[in-house]
Parts: sequence; C-alpha cells; structure tokens
Amino acid sequence: MALSTGEQLRYWGVGAVAFILFLWLVGDTLLPFLVGMTIAYFLDPVADRLEAVGFSRLWATVVITAGLLFTTTMVLVLLIPVAVDQTQALIEVAPSYAETLREGLAVRFPDLLEEGSALRDAINTTTQTLRDRIPTIANQILASGLAVFDFFVLLVVAPVVAFYMLMDWDRMIAKIDGWLPREHRPTIRRLAGQVDDVLAGFVRGQLTVCLILGTFYAIALTVIGLQFGLIIGLFAGLISFIPFVGSITGGALSVGVALFQFWGDPIWIVVVLAIFIVGQMVEGNVLTPKLVGESVSLHPVWLMFALAAFGSLMGFTGLMIAVPIAAVIGVLARFGLEQYMKGRLYRGPDGS
Repeated sequence: MALSTGEQLRYWGVGAVAFILFLWLVGDTLLPFLVGMTIAYFLDPVADRLEAVGFSRLWATVVITAGLLFTTTMVLVLLIPVAVDQTQALIEVAPSYAETLREGLAVRFPDLLEEGSALRDAINTTTQTLRDRIPTIANQILASGLAVFDFFVLLVVAPVVAFYMLMDWDRMIAKIDGWLPREHRPTIRRLAGQVDDVLAGFVRGQLTVCLILGTFYAIALTVIGLQFGLIIGLFAGLISFIPFVGSITGGALSVGVALFQFWGDPIWIVVVLAIFIVGQMVEGNVLTPKLVGESVSLHPVWLMFALAAFGSLMGFTGLMIAVPIAAVIGVLARFGLEQYMKGRLYRGPDGS
C-alpha cells in the first residue's frame, strides 16, 4: 500500500531534520571525512578516465593518490613557509601603515586632521585597534580551528578516507541507488543528476578558476616586487570562489600596500591595479564561461548567504558543506516551483 503524500512528507521531513541535527552535533569531527569525500568526488572522473585507458580501479586510485600526495607535499614544503612568513610580516606592519597614512594626510590635508576632527578620531581609533587586536586575532586563528593536532589528523585521515572512497565510489553509488524508494527512483535520480551537474560545473570549475587566478596574482605581484605579493595573490585567488569578491578585496589590499611602497614611483601603483583589472577581465570573459559555464544556477548572493549561514553554525565544517547544500536546496526549490506551476494552486480549478 502506497504512502499518502502527507505521510511521505513527514518521513522525508523527519529524515532531513535528523540529518541536519546530526551534522550540527558532530560538527568538526566530520571535517577529515568531509575533506576525504570531497577529494574522492572531485577525482572520480579522473579515475574513470584512467579506467577507460586500461587501468584497474585499484591502480587508478593508487596513481591518483600518489600524485595528490606528491603535489600536497611540494606545496607544504615550498609554499606554506613563505606564505606564513609574509602573513606574519603583514600583520606586524599593518599598524605602521596606518600611522604612515595618518602622517601623510596630516602633511597634505592639515585641516582634515585638526584636533577633534572626526577623521582624526577615526584614524586614531583604527590605528589603536590594529595595534591591540591584530596580534590577538592572529593568535586566536593559530590556536583555534585547525590546531596542530587537528591539522595532522586532517593530513593523515583525509587522504586515507579519500583513497578508500575513490576506490569504492562507483560501487557505493550503485548501492545507494539500490536503496532508493522504487516509486520515486526516477525523480530522485533526475534531481541527483541535476545536483551533480551544479556541483561539477560550479565547484570543480570555480576551484580551477581560483587556482589559476591565485597563481597569476601571486606570480605577477611577486615579479613586480610588491611586498607580501605572494600571500596577497594567493588570498585573492582563494576568495575568488565568491564572484568579484576576490578581485575587489585583493586589488584593494594590493593597491593599499603599493601606495606605501611605491609612493614616489606611481607607475608601479598603476601596474598593480592593472594586474587585477586584467585578472578580472580574463576571469569574466574566458575562465568563468569556459570552466564554470552559465547553467550552474548558483547565484552569487545565494552562495554568499550559504557560506555565511553554515560558517556561523558549524565553523569550517559548515564552509565545507555550504556549497553542496546550497546546490541541493537550489535544485529542490526549482523542482518545487516546477511542481507548483503544474498544480491546481497555480493554474486554478480549470487548469488554465
């Protein structure tokens, strides 16, 4: 006997609430497993292609894992120490930059910074805040989230999880497909395919865009000799996951540093600005259309809301699952709207 619509809604609703509650309770414990699952999901097409040219699934997984571990090791050994050093140096000089800005404004615009003026009070407050809070914030960042133990757990557990999930990915998907309720199996498969299209188109594509932009910004800023160019470029590329935010934030930060470093030679300030203009043009006209496409249906505002909401609820783990859940919600919302447009509530009793 088939379940009524109301009973089905109750079952699915209870299941969804239980799943969300489980994620919220477990929290950061899931982080290594989510990272491993994410890696396996991203690399499954690579494993499928290796299988197509004659590799067994086991050897395809071994080759991919070895390449991933080698790349990660090279990044940790060569890039991370430099990035950490530049980050610490940038934190240390930020208060002096603010003080230099105040002194420069005082020389050129003395009326704006006369005693008691709003601008002078704001600059003094900002400078004092930078001096007082930045070391504290830096220490909190280093001491929270990925503490040393958690970081090494992540480095050890995530690759192991990724290896086994990548090796068994196709069988796992087939097993889950066999559990689907037969009445709704075609619909669930169609919705799951749409979710996969969104994730494949957006996440894989956008991560590739971030990698290309981060590499371009870091190399270009380092070549022209901008202080902290490596860390600023990598940061700008990383947050390019949110459209326009990476270029705007990285550009503002780079130009701000360039103003202090190249004040007597303004041509280099223009060069720094031109790097981000070129990056934004290439991203908008070449990278995003080619690698991400326009059919992923994840609006930037919806994406930012999802990242903010899940990040505040579950920390870094929330940031990891924000985009997949946003994609699922988007697909379900469009499916619900499609059903509504076909129903009597929208069309009326006569179906018109």
